[in-house]
Amino acid sequence: MSPSSRPSFGSRSLRSHLSLCGLLLAFAGCDGRPAQTLPTPDAGACLSSACSVPDGGAPPEGSAGRVRIAAYNVHRLFDTVCESGSCGGSNYEELPTQAEFEQQAERLARAITALDAEVVLLEEVETQASLDELQRRTPGFGHARLGEIGTVASVDVAVLSKHPIIDVRRHRDRYIYRPDGSATRFSRELLEVHLNVHGAEVIVFAAHFRSKVDDDAGRRIAEATASREIVVDVAKAFPDALVVLGGDLNDVPGSEALNAMERDGALLRVSSDRPSTEVWTYVYSNQRQAIDHLYLAAGGGAYVPGSFRVAREGNGYGGSDHGAVMADFFLGPPSLGTP
Repeated sequence: MSPSSRPSFGSRSLRSHLSLCGLLLAFAGCDGRPAQTLPTPDAGACLSSACSVPDGGAPPEGSAGRVRIAAYNVHRLFDTVCESGSCGGSNYEELPTQAEFEQQAERLARAITALDAEVVLLEEVETQASLDELQRRTPGFGHARLGEIGTVASVDVAVLSKHPIIDVRRHRDRYIYRPDGSATRFSRELLEVHLNVHGAEVIVFAAHFRSKVDDDAGRRIAEATASREIVVDVAKAFPDALVVLGGDLNDVPGSEALNAMERDGALLRVSSDRPSTEVWTYVYSNQRQAIDHLYLAAGGGAYVPGSFRVAREGNGYGGSDHGAVMADFFLGPPSLGTP
């Protein structure tokens, strides 16, 4: 993405970008209230060793030295094939017409494009056909991978990328353990995708933890604990790489699950430098909740302080009931060669 195509965090261009609030993109705070000019990120605002500014200063926005990563629960992107035999109406599996399917994919694609991200971690994509339709409508995202778990009518995680995929790993076969010691597995795939971004290695994890419907909080804590272990181990194995986990984790800051993610400060929740009033992504029982997150592992990359944002239109975004989260990151040192 070129500097001219990306909104600057300077006040004039940001106000211009916020003028699209009612149409495509609403950053945090743009939910019917007057748009607020957000400050230029301050390199001194870094909250963790995982978020240090590289020596020599910060690469400018739009340069090859940084990348924008987003996470977005697209809300039940089902295709037009009934896999369960019980579809539509009050059944779990929706069965859109071809026109409805295309309309949903187009609206989501427009929302994704407006994020101006280079890598987007997705949740609730049913099938490869769903991902293919979405990718077809998002020019520039030439690389995609689905974390299909193979069950009927599953809504899975996926990764859309403007940069080449060099490796993919999956973790759902791993046993994980609730606080009571009982074994379980990840609710969805924990999809690990390695990317070549301007010659630097970027490793992203697309996650979607257990929901609170018929709640199994212990499973969500198990997912968080295991995710932390996996991400930290990968960051140690690839010390020059930028390593980011993102997705719908179905829990809020201060919960037992997120406390497990953040134990010992090995992972930085990048929204932690923004006011709590700006980071909510979902509304439940009229309560605004921050349940979609981005986490950075200590290693070769770094978070651009103050760059975390939530895109929303009203209470959701792009037809989804979730807002999309995004942040900018400094890349680690080039190590792969520019493709």
